[in-house]
Amino acid sequence: MPRRSHPSRIQNHRSPALRSELVQATARLIAEEGMDYGLAKRKAVRQLGLPEGFPLPGNAEVEDAVRDYQAFFQEDEQAERIAWLRAAAIELMHMLSPFSPWLTGSVLEGTAGRHAQIDLLLFPDSAKEVEIFLLDRGIHFHHGTPKSDRVEAVLVIDDEDMPANLIILPPREERIHGRSSDGRTRARAKVEAVEALCRVEVA
Repeated sequence: MPRRSHPSRIQNHRSPALRSELVQATARLIAEEGMDYGLAKRKAVRQLGLPEGFPLPGNAEVEDAVRDYQAFFQEDEQAERIAWLRAAAIELMHMLSPFSPWLTGSVLEGTAGRHAQIDLLLFPDSAKEVEIFLLDRGIHFHHGTPKSDRVEAVLVIDDEDMPANLIILPPREERIHGRSSDGRTRARAKVEAVEALCRVEVA
């Protein structure tokens, strides 16, 4: 149950201690529950009893806190999870090679939480091509909700061994690097780069 807002907490919204508390609460939700950044920030605000319009921290600040939380509380588990998800991503990217897949999101960045999914950007001529491709191979999926007008469709693979969001974009978008909600360029990598990353971490 969310805590009631104390007047001093509402008025002192610029307090470094209070901001840090919000960042840490957000990072914990991402690491433990696999929430996306926006949802985790809003839930953390409610949990701390802060007002709805309380200034939210940027994704970069939260991402650093997620890394610290995972290193302290989930070090071995986190390393195993990232290795498994990246291996699954590589297998999936090879299979989806006709659609020019790029890995992006928390699996690439190394901050994937316990319930995180692989995020792949695909650039087919149409989303229908990918749907038919998956159906022909007996891969079950459902439609997710696009988070950007640039995205034509999101196909969510319903497989616990290969949990993935296939984010479908027009071919022309492959030349454009997307940005996160706080304006940062979103990292992405082709399968060769992901394989190289895995080799470095094993060495």
